[in-house]
Parts: sequence; C-alpha cells; structure tokens
Amino acid sequence: LGGLSPLCGERSLASEGTVKAQGVLTKPAFLALPLLLLLSAPRCAPQLSAIRGDALERSCLQQPLDCDDIYAQGFHADGVYLIYPSGPSVPVPVFCDMTTEGGKWTVFQKRFNGSVSFFRGWNDYKLGFGRADGEYWLGLQNLHLLTLKQKYELRVDLEDFENNTAYAKYVDFSISPNAVSAEEDGYTLYVGGFEDGGAGDSLSYHSGQKFSTFDRDQDLFVQNCAALSSGAFWFRSCHFANLNGFYLGGSHLSYANGINWAQWKGFYYSLKRTEMKIRRA
Repeated sequence: LGGLSPLCGERSLASEGTVKAQGVLTKPAFLALPLLLLLSAPRCAPQLSAIRGDALERSCLQQPLDCDDIYAQGFHADGVYLIYPSGPSVPVPVFCDMTTEGGKWTVFQKRFNGSVSFFRGWNDYKLGFGRADGEYWLGLQNLHLLTLKQKYELRVDLEDFENNTAYAKYVDFSISPNAVSAEEDGYTLYVGGFEDGGAGDSLSYHSGQKFSTFDRDQDLFVQNCAALSSGAFWFRSCHFANLNGFYLGGSHLSYANGINWAQWKGFYYSLKRTEMKIRRA
C-alpha cells in the first residue's frame, strides 16, 4: 500500500490508482475507498498553539493519556494541554504541573481565588467543570479512566493566606479500580502510602469512601455531609479534608465548611490555594 496519509495512522490507497477485482479494473471501488478512509480515520489532534503559546503544532503525535505523555512528547513548561482519558475522539483540557518535584503532574483539582463555585451537584462532579487555566475540577469519570489505565501517586499541595505551604503525598491513588460501573460504585476513593510534606494526613480517613454531593448522599453519616460541609468529597462521617468547600478566605467562624485540611489548619481555616494532582507511579 501507499505511504501515510494526512489522516494520522491510516494508509492511503490513492497512490494505487485503481483497485483490481478478478483482473478487472473497478472504478467505483476506487472512488469509495478514500471516502471510507475519511469517515473512519481519526484525525490528528496535536497540542495547538492556542493551548500552549510556545507549543508549536506537531503532526500525528500520539494522543496523550496524561501529563506524563505530554512531558515525553517534549513539552516541559507548566500550562494547559489536551489529554485523552476517554479515547482519541474526546480531548480534555488539563493543567500540567511540569516543575514540582520533577513535574509530569496531571492536576485534577485547582483552587486559588474563589472565582468558581464548587458547591455543585453530582453531574458536575462526574463530568468536570471550570477552566483548566483557572479553577477547575477534572471530573470523576476522567479520574476513574486514568487510574484504570495506569498506576498513580497523588500529591496534594496547600497554601494559606500567610504564604505558608505544605503538601501531602500518597504512593497509591485510584478511583473504583475494580468496578464494572464506576458511577454505580460511587467513584470510591483508594489512597495509601502516606508521605508527609508538612500538611499531615487528612485523606487516609476518606479512603474506601464513595463520593458525595448535596444531591447524592453516599456518606456514612446520618445527615448529608456534602450539604453540612458546603462541598463535595469522599465523605465518611464527615471529614478531615474538605478541599471542595466554600472559599472563605482564611479563618472563619463556621464549622468545617471551608477549604479545610484539618491536620494542618483545623476546621476553622479555609485555605488560599489547593491542588490535587496525580503522576504515574
């Protein structure tokens, strides 16, 4: 057959001129084959300059699963890139942290100014919301698909309003790894192998828990933890971490409904910046 066509990954038959069938030239087959290729072949979707200003368009790059793949393709600057956790036809913008501890981090939760409301229902948390160049949540389904295909570690970066920083790291991170239907399983969180970066461990308490929102209560408490805590998370009864709570700007009088990481700042301090990010282990 001929060489690679402009449609990535498919071979062109146009250079063959015509198709022979039992020694007879069949012009209709010649006309139909390029059309079939056009309809069936996935188009290349490289990192465009609109996504990263210094990332020039490259043809026929392998579509990256995560920021590890982005890094391997030669893009080593922090910024927004396209990944494909659901397959080649569904690009998802994501922020890649390429500098922290060697980089390659796929950020799935980012908060820093309170511009995006995180007090949202189940469908928003399932599919994702916000902007990858601002505050956002990548989506539980995307997280499940990523951790289904690769083994990941988790890093949680925190900052308060006095410019203090800390982090917590977990060697193992996955979302409903053994479920036939992750949504039916509640997008259950699994974390393990805690490493302290000054923040303390506020997440292991939540391991094994389903994700809860104000309109889908899947916690173990008699009341709805998501409603009580003004957020959405893998609540138990209820939490030591509430990173999707209200952006309350530091110390607050209300109990446990801000962006709280209890082992670092307690239940009455809402953090300035949080990032939850994963990288291949």
